[in-house]
Amino acid sequence: MLEKCQHAIGYSFQDLSLLEKALNHASASENRLASNERLEFLGDAILGTIVCHELYQRFPNYLEGELTKIKSMIVSRRTCARIADQIGLAEFLHVGKGMKAQRKLPLSCIAAVLESVIGAIFLDGGDPAARRFILTHVSPLLDEVTAESHHENFKSMLQQYAQQEMDSTPVYELLDEKGPDHSKCFEVGVVISQQRFASAWGPSKKDAEQLAAYRALQELQIIPKENEYPVT
Repeated sequence: MLEKCQHAIGYSFQDLSLLEKALNHASASENRLASNERLEFLGDAILGTIVCHELYQRFPNYLEGELTKIKSMIVSRRTCARIADQIGLAEFLHVGKGMKAQRKLPLSCIAAVLESVIGAIFLDGGDPAARRFILTHVSPLLDEVTAESHHENFKSMLQQYAQQEMDSTPVYELLDEKGPDHSKCFEVGVVISQQRFASAWGPSKKDAEQLAAYRALQELQIIPKENEYPVT
């Protein structure tokens, strides 16, 4: 079973007893010190640190609030359980008879085994091994979360950049509107420190402001000009 688990997680242990302990739930242990709870505690901290480091490096223009929001989504119990399910860790978890009788393991239990495995990998192979394991599984989720975040927060990104680099706040101007009341389109332009950027049309003022902010970010070379505005 341990060999199969190593293949599933993509890491070979030098000390297999660490993996064995990581897969030992408290319900199947003689005492809680023999369970995976201590490794879960360690793994939770390692996961948070590595995700924070990755976010810090990947998004140099994000403020603390945005970084914290993304980090909270990535290290949440639900996300950890999702990763554990993708790996198939629940298959290898050793639980007591009472839990075996349940149709499905609790979400917290599935999330915890991922953290305990991270703790075991860290103790066995150090930071490089833990980092490789975490980023292998977290990077695709980071891409998902940040793509959604970008789509919703072009105005926020522009405001942060303008305040930090231009000592100013973007001002959005309604330039024009067309169409009947039930199907209007709006043209919005953005001005920063008397610098005007390309205007944008949208089906609502909010959408037009987002697209105007996006175009300003492109002109400021914060977002590559070859990028297309994401459509959901």
